Amino acid sequence: MPHDHHHHIDADAGDSRLLGAIGVNLLLTVAQVVGGIFSGSLAMIADALHNFSDAISLVIAAAARRIARRPASQDMPFGYARAEVVAALVNYTTLIVIGLYLVMEAVLRFLDPEPVQGWLVVIIAVVALVVDVVTAVLTYAMSKDSVNIRAAFLHNVSDALGSVAVILAGTLIILYGWTWVDPAVTLLIAGYILWMAFSEIGGVIRILMLGSPPMLAPADVLREAGEVEGVAGLHKAHLWQIDEHRAALQAHLVVRDDAWSDADGIKDRVKALLKARFGIDHVVLEMECARHACDHPEAWGGA
Repeated sequence: MPHDHHHHIDADAGDSRLLGAIGVNLLLTVAQVVGGIFSGSLAMIADALHNFSDAISLVIAAAARRIARRPASQDMPFGYARAEVVAALVNYTTLIVIGLYLVMEAVLRFLDPEPVQGWLVVIIAVVALVVDVVTAVLTYAMSKDSVNIRAAFLHNVSDALGSVAVILAGTLIILYGWTWVDPAVTLLIAGYILWMAFSEIGGVIRILMLGSPPMLAPADVLREAGEVEGVAGLHKAHLWQIDEHRAALQAHLVVRDDAWSDADGIKDRVKALLKARFGIDHVVLEMECARHACDHPEAWGGA
């Protein structure tokens, strides 16, 4: 079935939301760093670093969003939509680096414990949680239609969970003096960051590697196109994602010898089918008469 995407946030409104989210996250980062230093909480510093990455991810997302609107040109015939995919890759890679860094810092803190002022940790973490919720509200609607914004949104979700974990750690330190909870919570935050980043980055890499759309079965695409009246088969096919919302197909289309006089009509019907059935609206077909078709061609790949 076709894959339609509906955008409910206009460009200007989306940009304003992103700028607002960037502003509150930068202010929060400063507050968390200061609070983490004075309280001695590694979990607070961890949450601050992650929150700073949220702000940077939003900056990258906003810039990529603007670049993606540029029209196609002779240098970029597919346009600039993949700028958002590249931004998502940068953001997920940053999350992985941050997650690994936090694991290292937590292990070092276990080996060399330091005192933690739990009350200060809780106060700042509560403020952080409020900011995380505001940021989530600002970016949620846009995240549904953009892998770029979704990467930034997931940054924020993981940070919100981090804030909850820091609040829990600070409370346990106040009540029981369990300073070991601080690096333990840091490990939990890092683990979630790494799990989330690794689970999402594969789809981004798939697009950049010109992989076929995961929601389509490539064999079904060729099979249904081959069932159009007058088609003898398709081969040397390339099915890939141009960006998150658009797929493309390039293939050799073999027309039966007795239907060659209607080759243009057959081509149009195949294109119409591919658009209606699979949502593929960028289709390039090299026409071949069955009498002179390629010898023993591969179904996928090739020139």
